[in-house]
Amino acid sequence: MQQRTPEITIVGGGIVGLSVALGLLLAGSRVRVLDGADSDARASQGNFGLVWGQGKGWNFAPYANWTMDALDAWPSFAQKLQELSGINVALVQSGGYEFFTDPTEMECFKAELDQQAGYLGRRASYEMLNGDDLRSQLPDVGAKVVGASFSPRDGHVNPLRFLRALRCAVQAMGGRVTMGATVAAITPQPGGGFALARADGEVTHTEQVVLCAGLGATTLARNLGFITQVKPQLGELLITEKLGSRLPFLSSTIRQVDEGGVQIGGTKADAGFDDHESLAAIAGLARHAVTVFPALADVRVIRAWGALRVMSPDGYPVYAKSAAHPGAFLVTCHSGVTLAPLHASVLAHWILNTSPTPDLEAFDECRFALSHAA
Repeated sequence: MQQRTPEITIVGGGIVGLSVALGLLLAGSRVRVLDGADSDARASQGNFGLVWGQGKGWNFAPYANWTMDALDAWPSFAQKLQELSGINVALVQSGGYEFFTDPTEMECFKAELDQQAGYLGRRASYEMLNGDDLRSQLPDVGAKVVGASFSPRDGHVNPLRFLRALRCAVQAMGGRVTMGATVAAITPQPGGGFALARADGEVTHTEQVVLCAGLGATTLARNLGFITQVKPQLGELLITEKLGSRLPFLSSTIRQVDEGGVQIGGTKADAGFDDHESLAAIAGLARHAVTVFPALADVRVIRAWGALRVMSPDGYPVYAKSAAHPGAFLVTCHSGVTLAPLHASVLAHWILNTSPTPDLEAFDECRFALSHAA
């Protein structure tokens, strides 16, 4: 009698959880995804949709290379998603800018890019543009912008469409996705596997469990022997009315979604679990956008919101296997969009232990125990 493939339960149905689920399904696993309530803090529904590498891992070589691997993998990943889901996530990877109004900040960022390039070698690709050179390319950029960096590898997707495409692709591959299934406790079983107690009182069992619940994973992770303590970081966003003309650039703080609206972001605040936007921060975002691109001054803002990023103690991803409870995994990061192609491939094989992935050792949570950062 043929032995049945063990089931893996993903706790968390956001971009990270669904990407991991898709990778496990493509590798032949049976997968169930338990997603929480709509009222949960959901980074996946409030992110900026960037596929971005500039400056990432400038002081941590494994992350610089991991990010570059993800950028390289995005075109084929987007195509695979469309084949499975029928949804075009609107990937555009034609390059992106970081704009500066402060010469000192620009020099500091250049130093970071230089250090990042030292890790990446020939894969590094960026240039620094002074104000005059920048405006020769983009004549309508504001006079207060002193320069910019540009990388031809950076891009973006439609974030909400991407989330929907992931969910549809997981279901198309036979994965079970249960919405409104908040997991309250996970209990390792004496004979192996885990019991998952849901907030509604239902208890289910699974052979393996992968925690991808972002800010909701802390208590569950601790019960499984993990030490990582994630924390929220508030980011606030604006979106404008739809424009008939196309924005002539993409930046990490100003982007135009494929439907026509301009999304403006960039705040970082320690506000606990309060995701409400503030008038002062929103006004600051608007001023920045108009400084960079004065033509936006007459464009109406139609929506503003705040969302909570998921931050590890050092800001880098955590991929951990529980030593105390084999079969339990913790996956958390704040760059779920950029890293999605690797979460749906390399990371899935790491979970299944079907291929060597030595570089992932750098992302283990043991680094916090050694540095007391957790």
